Amino acid sequence: MQKTTTKFALIFSIIFFLTFLVLTVQDLHAYAGWFLVLFFASLAMFFRGFELLKGYAFTIMIFAAVAAAMYFPQYFIQVGDFKLSKLIIPLMQIIMFGMGTTLSLKDFGRVMQMPKGVIIGVVAQYSIMPLTGWAITKIFSFPPEIAAGIILIGSCPSGLASNVMSYLARANVALSVTLTALATLLAPLMTPLLMELLAGQYVAINFWDMVVDITKIIIVPVGGGLIFNHFLHGKFKFLDDIMPVISMAGIGLIIVVITSAGRNDLLVVGPLLILACLIHNVTGYTLGFWASKALNMPEKDCRTVALEVGLQNAGLGSALALAMGKLSTVGLAPAIFSPIMNSSGSTLALWWRARTKEEVEPDDKIAYEKA
Repeated sequence: MQKTTTKFALIFSIIFFLTFLVLTVQDLHAYAGWFLVLFFASLAMFFRGFELLKGYAFTIMIFAAVAAAMYFPQYFIQVGDFKLSKLIIPLMQIIMFGMGTTLSLKDFGRVMQMPKGVIIGVVAQYSIMPLTGWAITKIFSFPPEIAAGIILIGSCPSGLASNVMSYLARANVALSVTLTALATLLAPLMTPLLMELLAGQYVAINFWDMVVDITKIIIVPVGGGLIFNHFLHGKFKFLDDIMPVISMAGIGLIIVVITSAGRNDLLVVGPLLILACLIHNVTGYTLGFWASKALNMPEKDCRTVALEVGLQNAGLGSALALAMGKLSTVGLAPAIFSPIMNSSGSTLALWWRARTKEEVEPDDKIAYEKA
């Protein structure tokens, strides 16, 4: 049954893509857009049929959502009198609460067990990506608010995606979880500080307002999730099943809303911004890995740091752009960075996995299942 579904998904994806091309050539863009969305959706279903490819299915669905937002932005800006952008911060808070429920005090206790890896990872996280983002804004001539968005995504902490990718890459998942948790807790200080230092030339940055915003968006819900996990662990099993779905749907909706709001700007700077985000992302992996290698860290830890550095919390960047009142400009880089990093991160992790013959360590499997 699954093989039949996969086969039909491939056939339909080819038909939808060819139809999209024909309609585009005939300038029937209103119809072409729907077939492009259907192409990505059926391609994602096809990918789900293969163990090696199913990790890309979510990214492909994000492409479908972005295509819908670019062709039909009017449907994703507001419903009646309600602006959909108002959902971004509540969705991020729910996602961060879910992250908190996967953490425990033991994750922070590992700082003492592996201090070298934690110090190198955190320093790399808050130096490589912000400075790379700043350098990219000097190379590309983006409008000031677009440039500020590139620095913003570089100044955010890593997200949950890095834990999943570390597991796939046979890296040090326990270290990854600890680095994500610690970088997240440092975000209310480090992100506003880096934005003030590096992006202040492009947009006005209110340090204390951003501290308060980050505290509301991530620290309070993560803290709530930690408390929930500590006292009610295992008592609400349905949360373990539903939170990943809510997180993926929330990230997808955030990207769609931002893409719709910034569609006109994307049509102008889109290709260059995609290139800039790709360079930013790949540079994070590269410098994170080789900086760790130069400091004599084990291979597994080098992979972990590379993924922690290259994979950012794009949702936080989007929420902060909204809080700044610049969702359609500052928010574009985080929105574009998200599907790029998920695609590249999956590719890198699976490549590393193929090069590693050893079995997954029990501790890594436990840490991954928590994440």
